[in-house]
Amino acid sequence: MNRLASAFARAQDEGRAALVTFVTGGDPTPADTAAVLDALVEGGADVIELGMPFTDPMADGPAIQAANLRALAAGTTTVGLFGIAAAFRARHPAVPLVLMGYANPMTVRGAEWFAEECRRAGVDGVICVDIPPEEDAELGPALRAEGVSLIRLATPTTDDARLPAVVSGASGFLYYVSVAGITGLQQAAQDSIEAAVARLKAATDLPIAVGFGVRTPDQAAAIGKVANGVVVGSAIVDLVARHGAGAAPHVQAFVASLRAALNQKEQVA
Repeated sequence: MNRLASAFARAQDEGRAALVTFVTGGDPTPADTAAVLDALVEGGADVIELGMPFTDPMADGPAIQAANLRALAAGTTTVGLFGIAAAFRARHPAVPLVLMGYANPMTVRGAEWFAEECRRAGVDGVICVDIPPEEDAELGPALRAEGVSLIRLATPTTDDARLPAVVSGASGFLYYVSVAGITGLQQAAQDSIEAAVARLKAATDLPIAVGFGVRTPDQAAAIGKVANGVVVGSAIVDLVARHGAGAAPHVQAFVASLRAALNQKEQVA
């Protein structure tokens, strides 16, 4: 199995959902990102999402928007981000790393260049927020040719007619965006999450990870009762904003609290 499949399988064997954590690359500076990434791993994250800074992060709320601006102001570039990813892979050979971002930085030099750099840096998967499955040819074939998973997004508005297109060509896991909105500002009702996850599990064998609006250990634990993975981003990004270069121990403690909450709950297969 590849690193993503192994991480979700290991979590399931342990009777819990996988903890997927997000931070923006280069925030507060490129030099500080390594310590934050290490803190995620040391806190117990199973999968790391590394955000690619972009000037117009349309799906993100204020916390991640501000992180993008901080990272760009600090001189973060796409090439520099691959350097951060490669250094992470050297330190953590078994921990899955996923790049999450927008089409422009991923395709401006050509999809083949981007996919090859992902492979070279040891990136396991890519989430591109603004390339829909109907435009898979823009990025999907290049990633698959390099053995990099294309992780697709499903939302509350993904109906049964469109769902087959979403899961076709997807790999790694399916990311369920639990609210019809931007990151960090609201949380979906638990019963709506449960219904959505059940519908998605009926449509694909991929693990289902639920994100957007998950900010506390209790919220993570509740979602972990039904999903294969729980994604936490904005709450971690807020810690980086608050503590800057000294954020790592605060991030590690918070991630450890999330992981402890998931460890205490028996998950649904």
